[in-house]
Amino acid sequence: MPSSALPRGAHAVLVTSGHLRQLDPHIQAPPLLLANSLIAAFSRAALPRLAVPLLRRLLAGAHPLRPDGFTFPPLFRAAPGPATAAQLHACALRLGLLHPSVFASGSLVHAYLRFGRVAEAYRVFDEMPQRDVPAWNAMLSGLCRNVRPADAVALFGRMVGEGLAGDAVTLSSVLPMCALLGDRALALVMHVYVVKHGLGGELFVCNALIDVYGKLGMLEQARWVFHGMALRDLVTWNSIISAYEQGGKVASAVELFHGMQESGVRPDVLTLVSLASAVAQCGDERGAKSVHCYVMRRGLDAGDIIAGNAIVDMYAKLSKMEAAQRVLDDLPARDVVSWNTLITGYMQNGLFNEAIKTYNHMQKHEGLKPVQGTFVSVLPAYSNLGALQQGMRMHALSVKTGLNLDVYVTTCLIDLYAKCGKLAEAMLLFEQMPRRSTGTWNAIIAGLGVHGHGATALDLFSQMQQEGIEPDHVTFVSLLVACSHAGLVDQGRNCFDSMQTVYGIVPIAKHYACMVDIFGRAGQLDEALEFIQGMPIKPDSAVWGALLGACRIHGNVEMAKLASQNLYELDPENVGYYVLMSNMYAKIGKWDGVDTVRSLVRRQNLQKTPGWSSMEVKGSVSVFYSGTQAEPHPQHEEIQRELQDLLAKMKSLGYVPDYSFVLQDVEQDEKEQILNNHSERLAIAFGIINTPPRSPLHIYKNLRVCGDCHNATKYISKITNREIIVRDSNRFHHFKDGHCSCGDFW
Repeated sequence: MPSSALPRGAHAVLVTSGHLRQLDPHIQAPPLLLANSLIAAFSRAALPRLAVPLLRRLLAGAHPLRPDGFTFPPLFRAAPGPATAAQLHACALRLGLLHPSVFASGSLVHAYLRFGRVAEAYRVFDEMPQRDVPAWNAMLSGLCRNVRPADAVALFGRMVGEGLAGDAVTLSSVLPMCALLGDRALALVMHVYVVKHGLGGELFVCNALIDVYGKLGMLEQARWVFHGMALRDLVTWNSIISAYEQGGKVASAVELFHGMQESGVRPDVLTLVSLASAVAQCGDERGAKSVHCYVMRRGLDAGDIIAGNAIVDMYAKLSKMEAAQRVLDDLPARDVVSWNTLITGYMQNGLFNEAIKTYNHMQKHEGLKPVQGTFVSVLPAYSNLGALQQGMRMHALSVKTGLNLDVYVTTCLIDLYAKCGKLAEAMLLFEQMPRRSTGTWNAIIAGLGVHGHGATALDLFSQMQQEGIEPDHVTFVSLLVACSHAGLVDQGRNCFDSMQTVYGIVPIAKHYACMVDIFGRAGQLDEALEFIQGMPIKPDSAVWGALLGACRIHGNVEMAKLASQNLYELDPENVGYYVLMSNMYAKIGKWDGVDTVRSLVRRQNLQKTPGWSSMEVKGSVSVFYSGTQAEPHPQHEEIQRELQDLLAKMKSLGYVPDYSFVLQDVEQDEKEQILNNHSERLAIAFGIINTPPRSPLHIYKNLRVCGDCHNATKYISKITNREIIVRDSNRFHHFKDGHCSCGDFW
């Protein structure tokens, strides 16, 4: 094959590949050897368009040459797609060059797995007359890349059964599969195999063990491997720091980082990602600034987008959203992960409007298409604001991009529809899902619970058990809430017991608070108090708050005093507990108690959490705050006229304002005005003005609906002949014809 016959670029490839130091037109080399060298060089240089045509020249040239066992392996590696790989496969079979060569068969296995063709790879692998360890490794690593953990572990078992001992490459492929399967026992078995076969000294096997143990939460075992290593590299330190950070032992993760520095190993971007997360989880603002400064000194903020994203995430977790926004704004390059991180930060800090604005900016000005993480970040913001129409647009976009089939996106959509009062749509989505995770079941059970459909939630839980889906602690919180809202005391008790005896889930404070709520709502206050006194953990504010709420419903002032005393100690800055206690004293005419509570509020300079309610009309969300608005709504005067008109009609039907829900010491007329300007009433009046008569209104409130507004909304539903659906911080209230679905227990 003369030099002049070589394709363009061949000279450079040959020289740089080192195959031929000098390409001489008069080179004396067998033509097949030269052709094989060219094919190998093109393959290594990732030039399939040059490698594959050479095979055609060999077979169909003026002087055809028969390929040998060295021709096809680099061709398989160079195949640009599965169709080419299949054609090369057929050619090698026809020439009888596949089965005699373990190297060629292994290369073909690798090629098929590179394109996700697992069945074809298995067929080639099974047809191999002999399989050496590299062939097994090719199959194992390919299964791992295609995320087939169960298949990879089964194949490794088959390899061991055939009497072959795996090497370090084998173990580094199989070990990560233990984490994907969540199988702690298998990880320990694999560790024993490593020690038994003398691989415990292999650096990257030990690194893989640390990584697997970390992902499985087996920190003691990870530390044991770490301390037993004679040599540690950057990957070792990153693996152990990440293990402790992900395992919640963030202080230890920071200590390990200092140990890494002392050992002379220089951190990289992955180290700083783990460190930033650990510092944020510690709540260490000073440490966060140190990490940020370190990143800036290394110039990583300007040159590495991963480091920049980690700093944004760190400040967001510390609730420093202004700092997070500044870091994002200063990044020289931003990808969709950068924006997702900021959106998630706003979402987790309760800044739902800002989360939506950030998403809209990303779409409009950055030209970035939303990915799975975007949907999962922004959909909960729509859910919490009750922005159903905007959420539905996101649903349509998910269908357009094909992400509606993603289990996490669909779970968020189910949550959206359930929280926006569209339970039928949420159920339809749930039933149409081809695959459901535990989180999906949790979302629909929680949705049924807050709407008061406890029996249906329990039926779904039974179906979940029949399908073999393992419940988690969130499942049981959702179930207990559902039982509470539906008054299902015995069923709630059964769920609480089975959580421990059947599933081995240790109850946390949330589960205990739910049980107290179940007993309390049913009027079993003595049982609720006895349950609290028998708790193996210290009751927190949620537990005592549930008891106080039950005492309010049933008018047990003495037990309420006990609950409030504990709450004043555990959560002294939560003014809501003082308001509840003051209301209870006022209801029974115990004005000295009212004065005592109010003086406590004044002495501690406590401010009530600003109440807000939102309503979506024509795709736009309007938010109303209780009292005087900082920026009056454009329809302020119309809303006030509507409220006065409604108040007059309510009074004619027998409505009497309950002034005990006004904490301020003002005249009675002013108290009436304060009640009439609670955020949910402003939203209802706005909805009446801007929607067709008799159409339902959907209102979303950040706090629990006060008793007076609850009573007033019943009257308004009757006066306007509308269904008014209010979602407060506790549950859904469906007001219709002067009645509420909660039965006045909420």
